[in-house]
This record gives sequence, structure tokens and C-alpha cells, in this order.
Amino acid sequence: MKLGIIGAGAVGSAVARLAPEYGHSVVALADSESAAIDPDGLDPEALLARKEDGEALGESDPDEALDAPYDVLVEATPTTLGDAEPGFSHIRRALEGDRHAVLANKGPVAERYEEVRTLETGSRGQVRFEATVAGAIPALSTIADLGAGNVTAIRGVLNGTANFILSRMAAEGLGYEHVLAEAQDLGVAEADPSFDVQGTDAALKCVILANVLAEGNGDGDTAEVGVRESYTLADATVEGIEHVPPSALELAAEDGRTIRLIGEVSTGSIRVGPRLVPEHGTLAVTGTQNILQLEARHAGRLNISGRGAGGPETATAVLADISRLEA
Repeated sequence: MKLGIIGAGAVGSAVARLAPEYGHSVVALADSESAAIDPDGLDPEALLARKEDGEALGESDPDEALDAPYDVLVEATPTTLGDAEPGFSHIRRALEGDRHAVLANKGPVAERYEEVRTLETGSRGQVRFEATVAGAIPALSTIADLGAGNVTAIRGVLNGTANFILSRMAAEGLGYEHVLAEAQDLGVAEADPSFDVQGTDAALKCVILANVLAEGNGDGDTAEVGVRESYTLADATVEGIEHVPPSALELAAEDGRTIRLIGEVSTGSIRVGPRLVPEHGTLAVTGTQNILQLEARHAGRLNISGRGAGGPETATAVLADISRLEA
């Protein structure tokens, strides 16, 4: 398929580089300053090398990439809250042109889910967003296979930065500020880590999961009382990890437990915060690993884990969504 990629950060660049391996061509690639467009296909490696050398990605305006002859728009711009712009408008342009949109950007499906679905209903294009929840982990496709109406609850570790910090604090007895600085030196944490350590990133992912479950629970015989049409970040109860002291982790260890930033989704409830979990239990993943624990009717409890972030890792989820569009 022909791809138009908006956003040339870690994920967008990785999608562009990997696309040929998956049998796709990139006909448009845009960052915030410029775009390269070629209906016959671009050379992503050459373009990204130019960008890394400080040159412009292309000679066109970024907005022109939205009118390129692509089959699938890959929306990989940074996540924004509230109106979820400019990502939402990018998706709208694609759908109004009866073309598909695949998202790595969490904003539109966390903050304006119902509007996105309404646009999709009026289009011949589809929206897919596996990459918004857990990087390489096939969370949404697993839920789809089970049937969203059959999944009664989800909990898990959904932010690698917070998990790295907490697991290092527990293992080494170090303080939060010390481990945060270490994570920043290693590139695990951003220069401004607030999105991760305050729980916002994990909460957005939980909101997306809640929207998917609510949509499934609104269909057929599995409908449950009290399920609303869509959720936003404002509906989540969120607490971060900045105030978790080493002493709390030490006390937890004495009782055979540890602390992880856990996201929890159930009917009408979205919560994110530090939680006590068994030290050697399923949810006590270490480093930057993520894990989701699904509670499903008939199937019981399912655990899926893996790399929840990273350019190539998240790009595989984007490319998997594109493959599903071809099926």
C-alpha cells in the first residue's frame, strides 16, 4: 500500500524505514517544517539521512502531504491533549477523502474518540490505532479477537519510563531523583519526564482501552448498564510516581511485594497510580517492559507483555494495522 506519514520522529521514521520490508511504499513523509512527496515512492533512508544532517526533509509544505496519493495516512505526530490537534484534523482529512488512517498518536482516540468514530462511519476509510496503547504488544488486536464485549477488566504496567524508575529504586534502594537522572542519561526518560512520571501517558492508554471496551459493551447481548459512549483523560483518576519514597519500596519488599504504576480499566472506572503487587508476580515486570492483564468471560485471565515503547517496536504495531487493512 502507499503510505503518507505525518511525523518523522522515532516512530514515524521507523515506519518509513521498515515500510519497504512489509511491501509498502512511502509516497509522502512530513515533519513539522517540510515534506517530501513522490507518487512513485520516496527513498526514506536518503530523506532521513538528510534530516539527520540538519537539512530540510523535503521541498513541500507539510500540509501538502495530506493531499498526496496515499492509501493509508500514518499519524505519528506528538500526542496533544484537549482538542488533540493537529492530529485530529489530519485524520479527518484522510477519512473525508475516503482513505485509511493508522495512528501512533494517542490524542485523537483518547480525547475525541466518538468524533473519530463518527468520521469513520461516514467514510470508506478505516481508523486503526494498535500502536497507541502498548508499543509492540498486540493489545487491541487481542481484545478484538476475544470480542471487546467479553473483556470485563484490564490492568497492567503501561509506561516503560515509570516502570524503569520504580524497578531500579526497588532493586538498588535509590531515590527517585537519582534514578530519574540515570534514566534521562540512558535516554529512557525525556528531558521533561512529566508526561510519564505523573501518570498521564499511562492514563491516556487506559482511556483508549476504556473507549474500546465501552464500544464493545454497547453492542448486542453483552451490553452492560452504565456504560457511556466515550471517555477522555478528564474521566481518569491519576496519580504519578514522583512521591514514592525508597522507604515505601523497602517496606513492601519486607512483605514480599513491590510497587508498580498500574493502570486499571473496568466498567465506568479508569484509574492509574502506584499499587502494591507481589514481588515475583506477573505485574512486577522490570525495566522498560510493559504488561497487560485481561479479564475475559470464558477465557479467564490472559497476560500479554513485551516492549511498550521505542521507534521500531511501535512501528511494528503500525505496520500490523496496515496489514489488517489489506486483509
